[in-house]
Amino acid sequence: MALISAALGRIKPSPTIAITNLARELQAKGRDVIGLAAGEPDFDTPDYIKAAAIDAINQGQTKYTAVDGTPRLKKAIVAKFSRENGLAYAPEQITVGTGGKQVLYNAFMATLNPGDEVVIPAPYWVSYPDMVLLAGGTPVFVPCLEQHGFKLQAGDLDRAITPKTKWLVLNSPSNPTGSAYTAAELKALTEVLLKHPQVYVMTDDMYEHLVYDGFTFATPAQVEPRLMERTLTCNGVSKAFAMTGWRIGYAGGPKDLIKAMGTIQSQSTSNPSSISQAAAVAALEGDLSFLPERNEVYRQRRDMVVARLNEAQGLSCHKPEGAFYVYPSCQGVIGRKTPDGQVIGSSEDFARYLLEGVGVAVVHGSAFGLDPFFRISYATATDVLEDACARIQKACAALS
Repeated sequence: MALISAALGRIKPSPTIAITNLARELQAKGRDVIGLAAGEPDFDTPDYIKAAAIDAINQGQTKYTAVDGTPRLKKAIVAKFSRENGLAYAPEQITVGTGGKQVLYNAFMATLNPGDEVVIPAPYWVSYPDMVLLAGGTPVFVPCLEQHGFKLQAGDLDRAITPKTKWLVLNSPSNPTGSAYTAAELKALTEVLLKHPQVYVMTDDMYEHLVYDGFTFATPAQVEPRLMERTLTCNGVSKAFAMTGWRIGYAGGPKDLIKAMGTIQSQSTSNPSSISQAAAVAALEGDLSFLPERNEVYRQRRDMVVARLNEAQGLSCHKPEGAFYVYPSCQGVIGRKTPDGQVIGSSEDFARYLLEGVGVAVVHGSAFGLDPFFRISYATATDVLEDACARIQKACAALS
């Protein structure tokens, strides 16, 4: 009898984590490697949030809490959704998980039956398909072309929906592309969804506050209130507040779905860290005046990286609206040879060449479902990014 479950054979480890770990291993061995694979802000958690966590410890808030979030944190999330997104949720419509990933996972586990389909625009965050597969569902990928800003088109969505479709996943701003949907673009998609009452919408709004050039963020239930009861609006504190390690994600949605997700969580991890929850309250209720300055740094980095990559032989890079990623095309280097005679046959080959040849770790586009591209995270120091871009230009120039 096999020890390992057959379900595990349906999924694979996260490519982004694998590449990040490889870069760290090479660095530990003394290699000069610049890691641009991790989606993690290089800024520190704001001091007022740290102080709230310390206060929580000193006040003895170190016990179990309600499985899916403290009443105080749920109240803060309700207020956040109302204040920033125009969405009216009650506390019993809110769930809190150990990071945004757990919230998404709980939703899939609570709702998917064998044969249920989940429409996933590609390129996509690497974990979406594997979570669907682990929950017994079937991912349905819809390619979103660079000429459309890597964004799902209404006609393509309509064609992808079948009687078996249960969910559409929408991530804006996007990991891996940084593309973000305007309210008008979302409206076109919601018009399609209104024709298909069996389809629920799972939004991943984790990068909501990381937008540039005056872009205005919107989320589907805000754009089309008639979809409110069919939408799970997911978010978290990891990215905007530089709290990746604190592991707090949250969502608002239909009461019966939220209750089912709580049941899943009660038999897996139980409550998120009590201390992290106290910190998240401070984040959501606190002053966001630090964000514009940080976003300006991100914007400057984005502009520099896009310009430098567009100067590299064989590469072209679309300028995104948000997040801290770019998703450049490497179509122009496919078929070319490295200095040691190896042919670049794919984005994975190119990513390996960058790592081994010039010590830059990026994530190949096949991990995100749309090739030939690769992902760079510019959530790192500007001088490091400049060095990395110079190395990439040098690597491209060395191809024949």
